[in-house]
Amino acid sequence: MALLLALLSALFYGTADFLGGAAARRSAALAATALAQGVGLVVVALAVPFFPGEPLLLSEAGWGAGAGLTGAVGVALLYYGLAVGRVSVVAPVTAVCAIAIPVVVAGAMGERPGPLAVCGIGAAVLSVGLISRGVDPAAASRTTARDRSIWIALASGVAIGAFFVCLARAGTRSGLWPLLVARAVSTALLASAALMSKAGLRLSRAALVPAVACGALDMVANTLYVLAAGTGPLGLVATLASLYPASTVLLARVVLGERLRGVQSLGLACATVAVVLITI
Repeated sequence: MALLLALLSALFYGTADFLGGAAARRSAALAATALAQGVGLVVVALAVPFFPGEPLLLSEAGWGAGAGLTGAVGVALLYYGLAVGRVSVVAPVTAVCAIAIPVVVAGAMGERPGPLAVCGIGAAVLSVGLISRGVDPAAASRTTARDRSIWIALASGVAIGAFFVCLARAGTRSGLWPLLVARAVSTALLASAALMSKAGLRLSRAALVPAVACGALDMVANTLYVLAAGTGPLGLVATLASLYPASTVLLARVVLGERLRGVQSLGLACATVAVVLITI
């Protein structure tokens, strides 16, 4: 059940990213992200009574705040990296780091996945790299050594990976209270950053609906991930949740009519293999 919940979280994460990208193309990315985070805060606040638990401990609140901080930094760096660098560098590096950090932490905590699961993790890392690859002809002449976006992507991936770890460590003992703390922190940080920017919190009407939908679905994904991490091994749960680029690419194919490149189709095949190996 935990691995199924993790897969569902990947589906919702990818859908939320697709909608967030649509909102960011129609308005200032930081304003759209801040609004989405605010919507998620409202959603989790309404959901808290339906997930009863023990009183929130200080340690759980701390992990929740850590998730909010790392999540806000990861998202902000991701959007910044995509704005100033190459998509073909930023997207795969960020996604692979988001897998690697929880797997390393889980190993340090004593988790020892079986041989098939290890192969599945490797296939997942390969799949997100292939799925996220894109063509950026205008930047093709730049060398990776001179492209600072790789460092931004690394920092973003580490932050997102840390977000997965913190959210899992917060646990489900106190219901969704740690997730509420996390979203309150990230909303406050991103709203403050947006207010300090030139664009502020102004959002076009065209960006309003996708931003609101993004925030709601992202919170559904977070809830599913927390439930999965509360009952399953962190390394495998985080790996499956990090397959979110697959659903983003598929939505772009279905909704926008974008054609899948051969390398992306290969990546989707690798993601399928990863899921099979891990769930076995």
